[in-house]
Amino acid sequence: MNFEDSKVKDDIYEISEIPEEDDTALREAMLPKKPESKEPAKDHKKVEKPEHDEAKSFKNRLKKRDGEIKNLKKENEALLDKYMRAVAEMENLRKRLEREKREFYQFALSEFLQEILTVLDNFERALKNKDQTDGKSFQEGIELIAKQFTDLIRKRGVEAIEAVQKKFDPNFHQAVLTEESDQVEEPLVGEELQKGYTLSGRLLRPSLVKVIIPKKD
Repeated sequence: MNFEDSKVKDDIYEISEIPEEDDTALREAMLPKKPESKEPAKDHKKVEKPEHDEAKSFKNRLKKRDGEIKNLKKENEALLDKYMRAVAEMENLRKRLEREKREFYQFALSEFLQEILTVLDNFERALKNKDQTDGKSFQEGIELIAKQFTDLIRKRGVEAIEAVQKKFDPNFHQAVLTEESDQVEEPLVGEELQKGYTLSGRLLRPSLVKVIIPKKD
């Protein structure tokens, strides 16, 4: 063996003694290197742009919503003001109508009372002069006053209820007395004890009557 063969063997021996980790590193070092990429670095601002746009859009929506809320508040205040004004007007109208109604009744009552006083004046004159007239003249005077009063209340819508010899009607007649008779087949008003009246067709007061009823067997 010459010197050169001995050296090659030593070299082979030394290479075989290289640890596995170093062998991997050596192989990687012997591989051709890849060219470095010349791709420019990413712009961080461009990466963050979508988040920035989303935040800006959210702020715009909030601003728009705030504007809508302010407009709604203004509309609400305007509607509330209109409502309060309408309530006040209705209350004033109600008070005015009540006052006018009260004044109307008072005026109507005062006019009626004036007419009543005219009848009262005639009645007092008749009583004052009763000793200066005979009984027939006095009676005629009282009858005229009664007619005057009847005409007065009739003008106001008051009508007397017909009762005597009429079928008993509990809506207009109030039975005070009853009497059995075989001359009737159904209850009949035999006598009027107090005249009843209606006002514009509605009962003002019932007639107090004596009722004739069929005789029981």
